[in-house]
Amino acid sequence: MDWLEQIKWGDDGLVPVIAQELGSNDVLMLAHMNREALQRTAELGRAVYWSRSRQRLWFKGEESGHVQQVHEIRLDCDHDVLLLKVTQLGHQPGIACHTGRHSCFFQRYEHGRWQPVEPVLKDPAEIYK
Repeated sequence: MDWLEQIKWGDDGLVPVIAQELGSNDVLMLAHMNREALQRTAELGRAVYWSRSRQRLWFKGEESGHVQQVHEIRLDCDHDVLLLKVTQLGHQPGIACHTGRHSCFFQRYEHGRWQPVEPVLKDPAEIYK
């Protein structure tokens, strides 16, 4: 069976993808892939996602330069979520979030509200000119 056919694609043709930093195991972001994005990722060794807002393939870092080098692609036990083990390139420490932070998961629930707990490493206005 074709490796792409073993994935349980959603009704929209997408599968959720978690990007996790190799070494630190920090969860950097959650995105989505369609078949073409996953195939391109496997071929290139670089993260390619399906952008739901742009409705097109999105090469991570195409605007920001914050590319994700992919070391491993893993499939969960239910075959409906992918995990990428990545090295976040382009800025040190790596910036994965469009807010200029290391991780998209920078807000923590504290006392009834969401509190930012990770610093902005680079102003998004400087990243997306």
